Amino acid sequence: MRRRRFRIRKKITGTGERPRMSVRFTEKNVYVQFIDDSAGLTMAAVSSLTYRAKTKETLGANVKSAEVLGTLAATAAKEKGISNVVFDRSGARYHGKVKALAEAARAGGLEF
Repeated sequence: MRRRRFRIRKKITGTGERPRMSVRFTEKNVYVQFIDDSAGLTMAAVSSLTYRAKTKETLGANVKSAEVLGTLAATAAKEKGISNVVFDRSGARYHGKVKALAEAARAGGLEF
């Protein structure tokens, strides 16, 4: 998995105008970051941990939570003035949780 992630990262880079939307699923949580690789900084970030702290809901690494975090990621990006992104799925296949998050982000107004 690590080799696949490094191979993908050689091809995908984010800029200030079009940052990289990095999605990472662990066993229990989901992390989404908008990264400007040219400057080396994170422009915006959303995770199931920060959402859980705000609303006391339990979000895990499942499809339902991915849909919620996709919409939250889109709103966080819009607040920072981000509309176009490069989607980095961190080596995960595009189905299930990853697909649900991506479609929710697109419905929220992000363009991949």
